[in-house]
Amino acid sequence: MAETVEVLVPGGKATAGPPLGPALGPLGINVKAVVDDINKKTAEFNGMQVPVTVTVDDKKNFTIEVGIPPTTALVMKEAGITKGSTEPGALVAGDLPLEAAVRIARMKFDGMLSYDLKSAVKEVLGTCVSVGVTVEGKKPREMIQAVNDGEYDGVLVA
Repeated sequence: MAETVEVLVPGGKATAGPPLGPALGPLGINVKAVVDDINKKTAEFNGMQVPVTVTVDDKKNFTIEVGIPPTTALVMKEAGITKGSTEPGALVAGDLPLEAAVRIARMKFDGMLSYDLKSAVKEVLGTCVSVGVTVEGKKPREMIQAVNDGEYDGVLVA
């Protein structure tokens, strides 16, 4: 029977320590080989927390599936910040171009509850509210209203 381990690791910087080592050690596989493989596959997400699923079969063979980082991490990377605002709504931590919000929405679309790109972009803009990031210099809620009003329909064509 296959064993599955799901963890969040720093992109490109996973180690054999917690949370990976203690979860993989009892399965009897080469933890260093798994960590090296994870680091290769997550290198492009350097500095972000990345969900990783390691599946180990009966013969001690392992497969690694790398998920997409949380929307918050993608927004912060695109906005060029390392930390969100301490007071979202009052203090601005950074600014995100609308094109970046659209790119994030397309990247995360399969895992979102949205049925179309417009709704997915509004979900990303909602995350901007929580992080304290403005979008094209506007407050995210104003931008969501502008998207609802159809001002950006040309950009939001799937």
